[in-house]
Amino acid sequence: MKIKKLYIENFRILENFTIDLEDEISLIIGKNNSGKTSILTILDKFLNQPDSNRFNVEDFNLNFVAALTAIVEDPNELIEEDFIKKFCGIKLRILIEYFNSDNFSKIQKLMLDLDPDNNFVVLGFDYYLNYENYLTLRHDYGIFKTKEVGKKSKADSETPPKKYIEKTFKNFLKLNFQNYFFTKRKSIFYDRFNENIIEENFILIEDIKLSDLINFKHISAKRDVTNKETDKTLSLQTSKIYEKKETEESEKEKIEEFQDTIINTDDELSKIYESFFGDIIAKIRTLGGIKENDSVLSVLSTLQSKELLKGNTTVFYKHDTHDLPEQFNGLGYLNLISMIFEIEIKKYEFQKSSLEVPSEINLLFIEEPEAHTHPQMQYVFIKNIKTIVGNAIEKQIKNSGGANILLSKSLQCIISTHSSHIVADSNFDDIKYLRKIESNVESRNLKELKLHYDKQGKHYQFLKQYLTISRAEIFFADKAILIEGDTERILLPTIMKKIDIENLASDKTNKKMPLLSQNISIIEVGAFSQIFESFIDFIGIKSLIITDLDATKLKMVKNKNGKDRSVPEACRVSDGNDFSNSSLKYFLKGKTLSDLKTLPLNQKCLIKDHTGWVQNDNGILCLVYQTECNGYFPRSFEDSFFAVTNNLDFVKKKLGRFKGIKNPRYFVDATKDIYDLANECIDKKTHFALDIIYNSNEDYSNWDIPEYIKEGLLWLKEN
Repeated sequence: MKIKKLYIENFRILENFTIDLEDEISLIIGKNNSGKTSILTILDKFLNQPDSNRFNVEDFNLNFVAALTAIVEDPNELIEEDFIKKFCGIKLRILIEYFNSDNFSKIQKLMLDLDPDNNFVVLGFDYYLNYENYLTLRHDYGIFKTKEVGKKSKADSETPPKKYIEKTFKNFLKLNFQNYFFTKRKSIFYDRFNENIIEENFILIEDIKLSDLINFKHISAKRDVTNKETDKTLSLQTSKIYEKKETEESEKEKIEEFQDTIINTDDELSKIYESFFGDIIAKIRTLGGIKENDSVLSVLSTLQSKELLKGNTTVFYKHDTHDLPEQFNGLGYLNLISMIFEIEIKKYEFQKSSLEVPSEINLLFIEEPEAHTHPQMQYVFIKNIKTIVGNAIEKQIKNSGGANILLSKSLQCIISTHSSHIVADSNFDDIKYLRKIESNVESRNLKELKLHYDKQGKHYQFLKQYLTISRAEIFFADKAILIEGDTERILLPTIMKKIDIENLASDKTNKKMPLLSQNISIIEVGAFSQIFESFIDFIGIKSLIITDLDATKLKMVKNKNGKDRSVPEACRVSDGNDFSNSSLKYFLKGKTLSDLKTLPLNQKCLIKDHTGWVQNDNGILCLVYQTECNGYFPRSFEDSFFAVTNNLDFVKKKLGRFKGIKNPRYFVDATKDIYDLANECIDKKTHFALDIIYNSNEDYSNWDIPEYIKEGLLWLKEN
């Protein structure tokens, strides 16, 4: 039995939200405030928390509150009952798939049809406003509003007038919403052919004990782990683990041995206590007026196994030949060990007490396991998590004949994370990407990307390997820059800082966020930026591609048979009749070299529709490449840098300090132009990029940014 999907409506930022769950691990990722914690919270509120005080007014989605305000405040428009039924409130729907091997007794009361092939049920949870309560709400708010108007009028009439802020519907709702909204549980029919929930077809299930079906537990990101000397979190967890193991049949022999040892220790300690406290007890007997053999006092040892562990057990770790207490360890290790302990405790809680049978569905939510841990430990955690949680929830129980049998139930796990390191070492198909679109959030399965790439051979496999090994941070970025190579990778942070310095005053005036203060991921993609096009569209983040024009002309060569044939070769842009850049050919289809030389920036801004990438002034993707400078048209970054008069002077003045330059005499050779300098004087491109940074002054004002890069970054900077 598995949870296949969650449907959530009107809960916080999750207005109309659906997420698929994998059989074992579902890794939920996304930027801050994309709803990851809200998924955990709504599950906990509906499945674990009591009805009283389950929700607060801030749990309602803002658009829902606005719509509710509109239908309550309008005194002339009374909404029909059918509308209120659909309007409802906060909703959670849990789609469950069951199999022939499952225990039908736990689910048969939830079935709504006799179709043997329909192996789905939907658990529905509503925090709802029925029609009767809607009418009462309107009536009560009308009285509240009249009183508020009266209070405002009275304040205005006083001399001098007093300031009174009239309370709104939101104030009224915050104080009184629990009088009108109530919780309802139901089983809802699932149309397996159309994969739809039929809301009108349901039965109420208030009298069914759902904990027999679903057991939900979570490990919060707010863990009480510190490395203060007084902290003994791990040691306290050992006593919890003991409590869970104490009732296990498989641990019976160990527990008995432990308890026998405690009894023997009690006897020995009691003898010591008798001699230690004997004189005090004698004084009490003499001075207390106690008759012989009447209320005789004694001090005996009564060690308790649980309390013994709780107060007197310390987790140590070995350093060389020394045993050091837990708090001497780093906070990252403490957090990781504590989390493993906590997972084990939760697994024992899933087993339930000795008289109970584990639930059919066991769901564990681990929130942000990366807290306090360095990247290597995050890799270790995600590599081993399937081993840790993948073992079934197993328990020895007695069947009707009294024989012991091993009962096994599966465990599903949801992990939410902000860690690119955890993502990098995860199964790509387990990842659920939460994407915020305007005021709503949607969940996307990364494995669905395969459908976008099916016709492109190995592109999907390349993307999968590249993102999970090298550049997983893009999943958590607000914007992305795709670059070709090392030169841009080295220089871009400095260029962005230079732009921020140049625009410092205007950014403050216009309240704009500097580039380096924005969440921008820089990804080196070589000549493969077009492979990322479906991914960019899929995650929907604003992206800038910085590339080269790569002008070419045809050159005649002889083939192996001695016949002439034409092949493209790199050349000056002024001599070219074509270009070799595959990204420009892909995104700017049909454009010639002549077109590209005159294309304004807005024509390089694109958005994807059913036909592909098309021009749109408000597009999420922009391509920039070399543009004309001082009458010269560059082909690459290096000649575009030299084409700027200030930059050429900058290099000439510090020529002896540019270790990435060869043939320095060419800079004073009148026969050499910008193209020659770029092609014959750059020894190593990475060294040249580092030279620019090394020879910069404090505010980088002794050189200028090539215009195509500058205009692209200024485009990206805007929201």
